[in-house]
Amino acid sequence: MVSILSKPGFQRRAMPLSIKALHQIIDAGLAPKRAELIRGVIVEKMSKSILHIKLTGLLLALLHSVLGEKFWVRKEDPLTLADSEPEPDVSVVEGQMADYDKHPTTARLVVEVSVSPLSEDREMAEIYAEAAVAEYWIVNGAERCIEVCRKPVAGRYEEVTRVIEGGVLECASLPAVRVNVSELFVNAGA
Repeated sequence: MVSILSKPGFQRRAMPLSIKALHQIIDAGLAPKRAELIRGVIVEKMSKSILHIKLTGLLLALLHSVLGEKFWVRKEDPLTLADSEPEPDVSVVEGQMADYDKHPTTARLVVEVSVSPLSEDREMAEIYAEAAVAEYWIVNGAERCIEVCRKPVAGRYEEVTRVIEGGVLECASLPAVRVNVSELFVNAGA
């Protein structure tokens, strides 16, 4: 980001981009290919390591096999929130693809796979809680665990826990979903 935006005077005068303006930029073909809107700012998406790709693929396969056609399991697809349009690694929304003519505005489950800096994915918890995303997972590749955020209330999650290797994560928002944390990382070659 431009260093001038770190100065408080300029921060106060910066004008965030709206969801509507972002869509107009996309429709005009002017949006960057690998970007998402976070708190009114277009943010470049990070490149993905092979571990990130494997972990995401394993979780997608698990969710598809367990949930079948009961929910729409999505990969890197936008959620349109109040002032953001993130593209989480995995999201599970009510209904089927055919039920939507616009991007979903919430989800039962959002998963971000984080192999390097965790701070950005942890900051996203507030955005997802504001949108009433029932459960938010951060697959922490560095520490080989899954950070779980549940019970969104007033822009924050009331319950934040970690499921470490040897543990089994039982999804509260999708009770049929269970993840053996050790198996997930072993199968990804971590």
